[in-house]
Amino acid sequence: MSLGVTIDSNLRFDCHARNVAKACNFHIRALCQMRCLLTDDVAQTVACGIVASRLDYCNALLSGAPAATFDKLQRAQNNLARVVCQSRGRTDARPLLHSLHWQRVTYKLAVPTHKVRTTATPMYLSELVQTHALPQYCE
Repeated sequence: MSLGVTIDSNLRFDCHARNVAKACNFHIRALCQMRCLLTDDVAQTVACGIVASRLDYCNALLSGAPAATFDKLQRAQNNLARVVCQSRGRTDARPLLHSLHWQRVTYKLAVPTHKVRTTATPMYLSELVQTHALPQYCE
């Protein structure tokens, strides 16, 4: 483990996702017990500060990881959204996540990539990002 990331021999990050989900679920249960005492803003701040920050930490490494790896983390994020929004356990989490403006790994990779492409800084990263022409389709 280096910098809080558990790396396995196949670079699948299953063990890392399991460890992060376990830690997040511990804090989600604690937040659930005190949720009725918190305002919506405070609950969201606590959720982002304690749980979502763990989910987001080093998530760029998960790009290209198997769907099963993402599913572990997505379930934790869904449960967190349900607790923050005070919804039942079977409630569809997608609208809740959208209302909370909680994004996934793809979005968080796309934003810095776009910034590197449009500003060409830092130079060492702009040299690594290549632009490909979109294929032309016949009508």
